[in-house]
Amino acid sequence: MDRRITKAISCGRVLIGSQAPVSIQSMTTTDTRDPQKTALQILELDREGCDIVRVAVPDMTAAEAIFDIKERIGDIPLVCDIHFDGRLAIRAIEAGADKIRINPGNIGSEDRVRAVVETAKERNIPIRVGGNIGGKEKLRPVVKAAAQRGIPIRVGVNGGSLEKDILSRYGKVTAEGLAESAMRNVRLLEEMDFDQIVISVKSSDIMMNYDAHRILSQMTDYPFHIGITESGTIHTGALKSAAGLGALLLSGMGDTLRISLTGDPVREVRLAKALLKACGLRPEGVTVISCPTCGRCSVELEPIALEVEKRCENIRRPMKIAVMGCEVNGPGEAREADLGLAFGKGRAALFQEGKILKTLPAQNAVEELMRLVEKKNHEND
Repeated sequence: MDRRITKAISCGRVLIGSQAPVSIQSMTTTDTRDPQKTALQILELDREGCDIVRVAVPDMTAAEAIFDIKERIGDIPLVCDIHFDGRLAIRAIEAGADKIRINPGNIGSEDRVRAVVETAKERNIPIRVGGNIGGKEKLRPVVKAAAQRGIPIRVGVNGGSLEKDILSRYGKVTAEGLAESAMRNVRLLEEMDFDQIVISVKSSDIMMNYDAHRILSQMTDYPFHIGITESGTIHTGALKSAAGLGALLLSGMGDTLRISLTGDPVREVRLAKALLKACGLRPEGVTVISCPTCGRCSVELEPIALEVEKRCENIRRPMKIAVMGCEVNGPGEAREADLGLAFGKGRAALFQEGKILKTLPAQNAVEELMRLVEKKNHEND
């Protein structure tokens, strides 16, 4: 697929846009004031493949905890989420935050915004601005300081943050209104000679979400942070995110993403990895394909496919493994698989790229398949 070409924006060790791999984000659910638990969850997210992790900083105790958290997590990019109190942002920056998320309109005063930005400037870390940016006078000192150090700003827009005049003109929240709001805020930054921008436009309506990005992609070359806001629990959230974000990714749009779910953030990362793999954007690891079964199937295929999937979890080499329920059509239907099994009555055909290597008893099939998978995994080591 042809990905949309964008500007390059850095967040710590992670590059966003400019054909860089689509990065995965998530947010901790622990109490940040407990640095041990928070760091353990960040490390768990990192092991799962999360590229950027955000933590909430609701008070000064949480801000002080960032010192300890940073020592525990090393160079994992850490974003500190701040609302209302600029002192928390300053302390988080002093503690080593790689990036902060603030809304200048709710920090409290222009002086506090300036203090936060000046501290960020001194430590050369980015600032992510969430929500509607607000007036020029509050924005100007932030942009000036960010420009001096090449620090990016994220322009975030959703249905709840639309300006009153835009909402009045369209009569309701629309894709056109979301795009107009985003570009209005982008132009505020550009008028101040600032162009290190990431745009985030989110809606819980997946069609509106898609249309807003489609419109914006014709208007700007800034990278997109994509997501489906308020997507829901693991079941509904996964379905909505797969449909909404998958459509964007397959259209070449999306440079960093978060699948927002109610519950354990590890599941967000696992689903994000699976989505990127399904879209051909993160080929690392094994993809297991299996048929839906029919009346010709003579084995319980689901537990076999699940076992193969489980045993391939830690294999990093890109590989496609097929588990098919029909020895007649299976090898042909899965001819693009690197390796696979096709089951018949009491036996299974082991095949490679659509060609049968041998036939063996069904009870030995998975072990023989895994032997070849491991062999292929270690080729050229």
